[in-house]
Amino acid sequence: MKNMALIVQKYGGTSVGSPERILAVAEKVARRRASGDDMVVVVSAMSGETDRLISLAKSVNPQAPARELDVLISTGEQVTIALLSMALERRGCAARSYTGSQVHIRTDNSHGKARIIDIDDARVRDDLGKGRVVVIAGFQGVDEDGNITTLGRGGSDTTAVAMAAALKADECQIYTDVDGVYTTDPRIVPNARRLDRITAEEMLEMASLGAKVLQIRSVEFAGKYRVPLRVLSSFEEGPGTLITYEENEMEAPLISGIAFSRDEAKVTVRGVPDKPGIAARILGDIGSANINVDMIVQNVGADGTTDFTFTVHRGDYRQALEILKKTAGQLAAREVTGDDKIAKISVVGVGMRSHAGIASTMFKALADESINIQMISTSEIKISVIVDEKYMELGVRTLHAAFGLDKQPTAGR
Repeated sequence: MKNMALIVQKYGGTSVGSPERILAVAEKVARRRASGDDMVVVVSAMSGETDRLISLAKSVNPQAPARELDVLISTGEQVTIALLSMALERRGCAARSYTGSQVHIRTDNSHGKARIIDIDDARVRDDLGKGRVVVIAGFQGVDEDGNITTLGRGGSDTTAVAMAAALKADECQIYTDVDGVYTTDPRIVPNARRLDRITAEEMLEMASLGAKVLQIRSVEFAGKYRVPLRVLSSFEEGPGTLITYEENEMEAPLISGIAFSRDEAKVTVRGVPDKPGIAARILGDIGSANINVDMIVQNVGADGTTDFTFTVHRGDYRQALEILKKTAGQLAAREVTGDDKIAKISVVGVGMRSHAGIASTMFKALADESINIQMISTSEIKISVIVDEKYMELGVRTLHAAFGLDKQPTAGR
């Protein structure tokens, strides 16, 4: 006899993008519930709905207050939870829907990018005890003053993982429009292959470096609370990719994947006096503007000055330039330059810990294709390089081949 499990499933906007797809999700959920498992389902807004609501807001106020914008865009998920609950009831499967505030997903008050503080799971457990499927709006919560908040793009992933952690679920299943985590984006490398499993550490690096399968905060949350996490396709059956918390060095591949990001820009302050506190001053002004800095390179010149270069998200490029021009003037720096036509390519793998020569293989492969490296950053399990944006796809394909990622997976991967 099958042991009953508690499963949290999350369906993204594409998965619930039409009434037909919502009915298909309802069938999948009802079938799993009929097998005896307790079910909690977290859903996003229907595909394109959040963008439509943001556009609507801008049409009446291009500088819409963040609080009111959250009130507006949170309604997208409210539509989906109601429709999915109706579809489940039509199939004879008892269901109840909840917004983030109704299930009391408590967050801080950072509108548009709120972080989950805690979850009151009493209402959910009560419904599960009565045999209902609980359908929860992803992407949203409520602060201590009762204001609706949203978690940022991809926030439904975080909602699902947080619910799974609070409920101590047996597995959190993220259903999306791909059938798992791939060695890289198959749209760029058709020979990319699906991984049977990937460590949470690798997945965190892949997500932070540009892989769009999972929101980075959801992976962080899963790792912190060791939530069993699986990425699956909404449209075809299959085992998906399991995010694991155990590493077997004997089975660990050299490189698990190639991540990339086009959303990069770099800024350089040239001729800065080479003395203590300069870096702190430059980055302090940038940090005060809530701009995140990624890769940093500092070069010491022979004349007692230094060039200071770092990367930011492309959306923050213009603001960063303006801030640095003011800072440079105060520091008597020579000039500020920038480039928003760059891209980041990264190789990721826990196998790096026990294998030498990864960097040389990477750099030689790029050099053989005449791809110049502008900046380099490393950690224990990844190496990232900045290249000219026009070489990004060639670089990804080159590295994918150089590390043999298009070959058949070894046992267990």
